[in-house]
Amino acid sequence: MTLRLFVLLWLALASFTANALFSSGPIDPEQAYRFSARALDAQTIEARWDVQPKYYLYRHKISFAADPATVKLGEPAIPRGEEKDDEFFGRIEALRGTVVVRIPVTTAGAGTFVLKASSQGCWDGGVCYPPITQEATITLAASTDAVPPAPTSTPATAPATTSAPAGDESSQIARLLAGSGFWIAVLSFFGFGLLLSFTPCVFPMIPILSSIIVNHGHAVTHARAFTLSLAYVLGMAATYAVIGVAAGFSGTLLSAAMQNAWVLGAFALVFVALAFSMFGFYELQLPSALQAKLSDTANKQGGSLPAIALMGALSALIVGPCVAAPLAGALLYIAQTRDAILGGAALFAMGMGMGAPLLLVGVFSRSLLPKAGPWMRAVNRFFGVLLLATALWLVSPVLPTWVSMLGWAALLIVPAIYLHALDPLPPQASGWLRFWKGIGVAMLLAGAALLVGLLGGSRDPLQPLTFLRGGSAAVSPAPTFEKLKTVTELDARLASAQKPVLLDFYADWCVSCKEMEKFTFADPVVAAKMREFTLLKADVTANNDDDKALLKRFGLFGPPGIIFFDKAGKEIGDLRVVGYMPAAQFIGILQQAQK
Repeated sequence: MTLRLFVLLWLALASFTANALFSSGPIDPEQAYRFSARALDAQTIEARWDVQPKYYLYRHKISFAADPATVKLGEPAIPRGEEKDDEFFGRIEALRGTVVVRIPVTTAGAGTFVLKASSQGCWDGGVCYPPITQEATITLAASTDAVPPAPTSTPATAPATTSAPAGDESSQIARLLAGSGFWIAVLSFFGFGLLLSFTPCVFPMIPILSSIIVNHGHAVTHARAFTLSLAYVLGMAATYAVIGVAAGFSGTLLSAAMQNAWVLGAFALVFVALAFSMFGFYELQLPSALQAKLSDTANKQGGSLPAIALMGALSALIVGPCVAAPLAGALLYIAQTRDAILGGAALFAMGMGMGAPLLLVGVFSRSLLPKAGPWMRAVNRFFGVLLLATALWLVSPVLPTWVSMLGWAALLIVPAIYLHALDPLPPQASGWLRFWKGIGVAMLLAGAALLVGLLGGSRDPLQPLTFLRGGSAAVSPAPTFEKLKTVTELDARLASAQKPVLLDFYADWCVSCKEMEKFTFADPVVAAKMREFTLLKADVTANNDDDKALLKRFGLFGPPGIIFFDKAGKEIGDLRVVGYMPAAQFIGILQQAQK
């Protein structure tokens, strides 16, 4: 099977999936017209509709009321829309995209009340909805700092110009898809992929692809290496497109279902088997009869390309949860609008962006290596160690911390011995031998530090010797969360909360979740601020029905995700955090949640 045929099969599958999903009718009006509102100051409210593509609101059907009626509202500043001949109302103005309305409050000291927003809209496919009323709880600020009203000539697609957060990262990305043209969205996601290629998410793919190129022998040309690398990257990108679209419509992140000990262990064993072959314990090959039959095909048509593409597809599933925000943003957009064509194209472009540097790795991995001699044994062992590290990285989220530390210590100490860390060098040793011995000594010391820390009770592989400080290990200032498992437990806890609530979605296999705990929640300033909240944790490691119900309740496709609620138990809009966020930025979100 040639690479061209493989690509055609993937595109056919993607087209079939997109057509099947895109053929559905109009979506629920609450999803088509997502409403939120907040107080800008003591006299101004900002109401907002995120209108999905192919839907619009009637400008003349927008109105507002307050409950209780003692709160008086002024004339709202509704932006102008595009003129349209409507078969029901004649000449009207249609509002599309993001609709922002400023509403003055004329009652002094109004405090907390419910804003009721009435609207009516239609779907371009020919269906018009009846009028709906959406509500938001508003607490006016005590200060009277003036905020200029939005001009009535603001286009319907203009976003609000305030310094407050514009929503969680995945929501912003979803709005990018909705508010931009097709090719701008695709190019933007290619850029997201390029940025992701420089994160730890993509690092495990480098030794996999490099070992594939090395195993093809010295005769491989740059063109052949590029073809092999392209097959790997296309398999990865096509998987994001096809599986990502299906996951978006199913309401869950499909790769999350694969993050359990059995599946990760199976992948890790594959990499261990590949590593042992690089060490020379055995040679992985097909039976001689089948190998002879395929040899001619491989020489003529590039034979093993489908297998390499399959390895790229599996790699995409493995690192799926690691690319939280861009992937979740695309899936959120697909699930809300059912625009499977744009969503699938965006995910494919993101995968190609992630794979672009891998193409360079594949093309130049062979040319940068020695051509023959005993050096090649050292090169094979080097890639074998990288493959073992990849296997350990895969299973570390589901292993006890002490087992991971023991594994990393072994991966540092054993190669260090082969680098002559414990052997004396002859006086006439070359500079390269001295250099590699220095590397080996450094690895030996790092591995020994992990072992000493493990025996001393430390469970932090980045700071294994903290137990030596004053005879006791440093205690993390990270606050304690109250765990819950069901939607019923969450509702009961929100009803009884006396403080603002922070709900953290977590899973043992979620790398970004552990980064949030280690680097953000443990920051002393952040930890002190978080103690002013009721802290709840939804552990969705098992990915069972209760976990899926919790995720679906908030439109999340997987952890990490942080949701904020006020004292009344209502979610605080535009303050979600999806993916990793550093402490300096997270402290600003906490301050906003307390206003």
